[in-house]
Order: sequence, then C-alpha cells, then structure tokens
Amino acid sequence: MSEAFGRSLNVVDVEATCWQDEAPSGQVSEIIEIGLTVVDLHERRRASKHRLLVKPTRSDVSEFCTHLTGLTREEVDRGMSFADACRTLRSEFHADSCATRGVPYPFSSRHTNAKATYAAFGMKKRLGMAQALQHAELPLEGRHHRGEDDAWNIAALVLRLVERGAWPL
Repeated sequence: MSEAFGRSLNVVDVEATCWQDEAPSGQVSEIIEIGLTVVDLHERRRASKHRLLVKPTRSDVSEFCTHLTGLTREEVDRGMSFADACRTLRSEFHADSCATRGVPYPFSSRHTNAKATYAAFGMKKRLGMAQALQHAELPLEGRHHRGEDDAWNIAALVLRLVERGAWPL
C-alpha cells in the first residue's frame, strides 16, 4: 500500500434539498447534511462517523425531502452555515483548498468517486449505493439518504474494493 496518501481516507456523502418535481421558483438545491466516515486503510476498518447539519439559505426543506432523508426544516435550521461547515471540516480533518463560495475546501485535491470505481470493477452500469451494497453482499446500515449513514455504508464498499485490490491507493 502506498504511503503517499496516508493511513486515513475520508468518505463523504452529502444530502441536499430536493423536491419531487422541479424546485419552486427562486429555490436551488443546497447541501443540508454532510456525512463523513474516516477509514483506517492500514487496519482496514471504519474508524469514526461524523455529521454536520447545514442550514440552507436559498431553499426550503420540502415534504418530499423530509420523507427521503428524514431531515426536517426545524432540524436543519439548527445547523451551521455552509462556510462554517467547510471550516469545521478543514480544521478537524486537516485539508487544503476549496473554491466553492470562497471557502477553503476541506479535503485534499485527490478525489476518487466511489460509485465510478465500484462500477469500473466488473459492473456494466453504475449502481446506486443500496444496489451496490446488495451486489457486494453487505448490509445497509442506518437510514438510506442520510449523509452520515450513507458515508458509513460507502466506506464499507470502499473497504470491499480495497480487499479486492480495486481501490486506487
């Protein structure tokens, strides 16, 4: 295993405001939850699970979004700003640069899309997370479409790919 990328891997999943159909006039999809799982690549285990709630400023949490994610407007209204969430991630996970909204990006410039990597490993098409877990014979842990739980489950898929030598280290 290469030491170039260190011992830990951050697996991130975000949930955003969404609607069953189109967004209402003047509203845009915004991140409302950032889930992060730290994977220990040497021990090949999920080491920790983190969650940040982000208060949307340009959209409301629809009933559809609450049904899908379990997140309510009241819950995300207690969240932090997107800029504060990025600063928190940067300070807690020691990352470098980000151009989005003029806030330093909380992760390194190296990024691997787990969905694309899993699809490239013998799949004819990209699967959603729940389908990929089934395909890998792994259980779905927690609530689907919940950032912290999805990051945890994606981390399990990443570890399965590491076991098979299919994860770019």
